[in-house]
Amino acid sequence: MEARRRLVLAVACAMVLVGPLLLGGYPLRVAITIMLYMVLALGLNIIPGFCGLLDLGFVGFYGIGAYTAGLLILKLGFSFWLVLPLAALNGAIWGILLGAPTLRLTGDYFAIVTFGFSEIVVLVITNWVSLTRGPMGLPGIAPPSLFGHTFNGETPYYYTIFGLVVLTVILCRRLADSRLGRAFFAIREDEVAAAHCGIPIIQTKVIAFAISASLGAVGGAFFAAWFTFISPNMFKFWESVFILCMIVLGGMGSIPGTMLGATILILLQETLRPFGVLRYVIFGVLLVLMMRFRPAGLLAVERVRGEMRPLEHERPSQARRPKPGEDQEVPS
Repeated sequence: MEARRRLVLAVACAMVLVGPLLLGGYPLRVAITIMLYMVLALGLNIIPGFCGLLDLGFVGFYGIGAYTAGLLILKLGFSFWLVLPLAALNGAIWGILLGAPTLRLTGDYFAIVTFGFSEIVVLVITNWVSLTRGPMGLPGIAPPSLFGHTFNGETPYYYTIFGLVVLTVILCRRLADSRLGRAFFAIREDEVAAAHCGIPIIQTKVIAFAISASLGAVGGAFFAAWFTFISPNMFKFWESVFILCMIVLGGMGSIPGTMLGATILILLQETLRPFGVLRYVIFGVLLVLMMRFRPAGLLAVERVRGEMRPLEHERPSQARRPKPGEDQEVPS
């Protein structure tokens, strides 16, 4: 089974690597968009999928990463390869600043706070005209260059985002298999039980928030360099909902499921584009049907709960043993 999985993975990677030879123009741009949203969805998946928290403000970190990259490239002339880790660091810092005081909240209260954060980010970049140019946006962001060659066309961006997807998948996989990842899952399943097992709840959540925010900022930095223009309208609240739908569709906590959800929803969005506004109705109906017949997602993660069940060979009359000193019935 493991050998078959590795073979499928190798074939999939080979097909992706030759993608620019098979695709061109608009299809290649759609492929880049799919992989960009894979990075974003995998980053957001750490919060609701690994930790069980509803985050509605992920687009705020996406916007922070994009404007960090855009401002550093335009105003200071930084290289894209230097801007990328700086954007991730800035996103992680804002994730800690948001998470530290708010992660004591749970449920709807936490979701409302994260939603408010994303709206604050949009308001700041809209009204701080002297720095961000406000509603006019930041045009003319210089494209990246590598070994003296400036990116021209979609192909170099395709391979760049493919590399970021690979690194993100490796990070999420190693995180899920690590001691920290087990702490995330324990908090998701039962926060009270996790605390009694010695897991520092607030600190662990803050770490999860920082990692998630840094991945969102990386996606934003790539988007700014690829699109060469950013504006506040690109980072509205519905972008967070769209990314969250990818996770729900693929399966909460599932890395392959999150990638599959991103692929399906981007392809669906592009396929239904000729229908105009009606595509949102079709899109919503399909999601409702999905939630009705497959609520756990396409590639759901099986959760193991500590339920005590009698052994199959144990008869009901044998399941309970008499207590010491209790009278036993002697068969006549």
